[in-house]
Amino acid sequence: MADPGATTLDADVAVIGGGMVGMALACVLGGAGVRVAVIEPQSAALRTDAAADGRTSAIAAGSKAVLEGAGAWAAMEPDAQPILDIRVSDGHSPLFLHYDHEEIGAGPLGWIVENVHIRAALIARLHDLDTVRLVDGAPLAGIEVTGTGAAVRTAAGARVRAPLVAATDGRRSRVRAMMGVRVAEWTYGQSGIVCTVAHERDHRGVAQEHFLPAGPFAILPMTGRRSSIVWTERDALARHIMALDDTGFAEELGLRFGDFLGAIRVASPRFAWPLGLLHAERYVAPRLVLAGDAAHAMHPIAGQGLNMGLRDVAALAEVVVDALRLGLDPGSTAVLARYERWRRFDNALMLAVTDGLNRLFSNDLAPVRLVRDLGLAAVNRLPPLKRLFMRDAMGELGALPRLVRGEAL
Repeated sequence: MADPGATTLDADVAVIGGGMVGMALACVLGGAGVRVAVIEPQSAALRTDAAADGRTSAIAAGSKAVLEGAGAWAAMEPDAQPILDIRVSDGHSPLFLHYDHEEIGAGPLGWIVENVHIRAALIARLHDLDTVRLVDGAPLAGIEVTGTGAAVRTAAGARVRAPLVAATDGRRSRVRAMMGVRVAEWTYGQSGIVCTVAHERDHRGVAQEHFLPAGPFAILPMTGRRSSIVWTERDALARHIMALDDTGFAEELGLRFGDFLGAIRVASPRFAWPLGLLHAERYVAPRLVLAGDAAHAMHPIAGQGLNMGLRDVAALAEVVVDALRLGLDPGSTAVLARYERWRRFDNALMLAVTDGLNRLFSNDLAPVRLVRDLGLAAVNRLPPLKRLFMRDAMGELGALPRLVRGEAL
């Protein structure tokens, strides 16, 4: 339910940032009867405009369970393409790694969904929840924290009072800056070029990731005869490629894509973003908590960014709901410390893995290339190890929150 204009709202949790992670958190909490206010500077129309964001997200099995728990998966499922196989190759090497969903017999390895469809499904679900108030088009003006709660003010004059403020406002989080939380951060000198490609042949649900000297080039299956391209290039070359006309851009893309799916054409606007790593030194402060990209942001090499954010959602929702059911303060130090202990190690491990993979594969040094090619081939020939990696990528390993396990809050 939307609340425009100047008003005062009382909630159990104020969520600042109405992106995919923030809205998923609000949907999960709202569905459990928790009073939530979502404060987002952009309008819903802009957040669901494909011309503003052409990215897709890989949804792991555990993340699908979270979105089901949020009540939003059914609305996005028609636009979700199952990933049946994943093929990883290194340049022109004949050695490769192949993941086949039939090896674990548990359905697809994941799904590829356009971000605009994820946002649209979450926005629709928010409007169905009487316990959620959505304050759209409302830039953050300030936060006042006391011993018993916090008051959030927007530039439009709205005021939200809650015992807990959850910051899901992205890697440039204003809330994190207000908390005085420092971050470990660096850039890779790489940009991610994103577009959608239509092709002549069916992709058969196969995701491809080619490691080229400048970085990974991913071809991710979408519904219909379409694929999402996530193309990593050095910053200088990426700027040159983005400046090309449509014909020149298509030629550069075709050199990397190949002809295994027949004739291709660019079927969307193109976008480019700088790539880097970010990790907050802490996730909590009095009455405040970080989740999603506000706490951690990683290289897209493994497609795990949103999945880690949805794990944050599941863990944070669980500790908040458990606290409220016991009559405890959801913004207390003890409750928030439980969330931080739960999520910090898992996120740090994934950040280290994606950082290491990018550094390992984003070069063309012959000795390094030989070692990584032999590594891919070795994993491919060890079914137990390969199944372990597959289950980890599907979000089925570790200390999982109830929602990730497919259980109700």
